[in-house]
Amino acid sequence: MTALTRDRNTPRRDGVQFNDPLAAGVKIFAGSLYCLNASGYAVPGSTSTTLKARGRAEETVDNTSGAAGAATVEGRRGCFQFANSTTTDEITRADIGNECYIADDQTVAKTSATDTRSVAGVIRDVDSDGVWVEI
Repeated sequence: MTALTRDRNTPRRDGVQFNDPLAAGVKIFAGSLYCLNASGYAVPGSTSTTLKARGRAEETVDNTSGAAGAATVEGRRGCFQFANSTTTDEITRADIGNECYIADDQTVAKTSATDTRSVAGVIRDVDSDGVWVEI
């Protein structure tokens, strides 16, 4: 490759909206926290150490009877409200600015539960309805 010698029409994305292929045998619900697994396929958020939080699903996609990549889900990155964990893993206002962890596809927790959960994102706010997480 060589350096440019003329103008280049460089494609761009806004960096907040994605279409990801689903893993085999999964269903992702609209509004849920979804992740990419170790193979790069979309899966619902769950307790696991190998997931990478991707965003909020913009639609419901059912690939329960399909092969990996047979369906895609539209997702969005941003700051979204998810359910707060309970008891010792409940997130409080004192945790704003810290990372939180994926408990399931709608719930985040304060701790990694001894390194058994993946990072969901950064806690931006906490209110009576849940936790605002920037993914």
